[in-house]
Amino acid sequence: MTNILVIGSLNTDLVVRAPRFPAPGETIQGENLITIPGGKGANQSVAAARLGAQVTMIGRVGADAFGSTLIDNLQQNKVDTHLIIQDDSTATGTAVIIVDPQGQNSIVLSPGANARVISSDIGANSFLESRLLLLQFEIPIETVIHSAHLAKQKGLLVLLNPAPAHNIPDDLLRTADYILPNETELGLLTGKPVSDLAMVEAAAYTLIARGARNIIVTLGAKGALIVNKEFVKLIPAFKVKVVDTTAAGDAFIGGLAVGILDGKSLQDAVQYACVCGALAVTKFGAQPSLPTAEDVKNFINR
Repeated sequence: MTNILVIGSLNTDLVVRAPRFPAPGETIQGENLITIPGGKGANQSVAAARLGAQVTMIGRVGADAFGSTLIDNLQQNKVDTHLIIQDDSTATGTAVIIVDPQGQNSIVLSPGANARVISSDIGANSFLESRLLLLQFEIPIETVIHSAHLAKQKGLLVLLNPAPAHNIPDDLLRTADYILPNETELGLLTGKPVSDLAMVEAAAYTLIARGARNIIVTLGAKGALIVNKEFVKLIPAFKVKVVDTTAAGDAFIGGLAVGILDGKSLQDAVQYACVCGALAVTKFGAQPSLPTAEDVKNFINR
């Protein structure tokens, strides 16, 4: 059984298309505002659930309309939400997203209730029946570290998406089975240049030297680079028409988690994840763009 626990963020995404990103102090005309469920934790939960996994999510939302809508949306996507707390002392997390005509995005995040996800929200019973834990950095780092250690004690695989980029203690690097940054995040995490593939590989190896086991760097249109002590392998991306890149990374990570638990080799799991990421950029919005298992199958067999 593909059972996944996600501990992370839930946001309401306020999305507007614009002809370009505004310069400082500039006001430009955009299209109609769209309100979409988001947050890296929620996105990755839905990504894995749509691919057939049984997913439980832990997080916090405000006791407001946005929070109730986010929980309802997860339930509609077959994500178990009984461990999500509605916190009446704060607002639900919100992301303001501008999308340009090329599908690139610029995001400002207001964490809200996500900043209040604390270690005591996660107990030993939270991991019952789960085989893999997905973590990101849109909740406090102390909670991430606590969750990773508890998961390893319970025998789970741990996948860490270090986004937004945040200093990773060596202890957390050693605890996680897979570290999943994009190239920009890798540069911020390591302080190394990442302007070409050789530089990305060198930067990833600095994390391996600190104790990381597997680094998988998403490279957008170039694909994904696997770096570990045994091998380095570039898995090419699939060419598609880009509409919106907002949830491409989350689709990739959900796909990777499902691929690993389905028993695929790491290279095959990353290739499966690349299909998920490619399909996600062909549609507008975060969660609405996440592919189903049938979508992936049809794409592979096209």
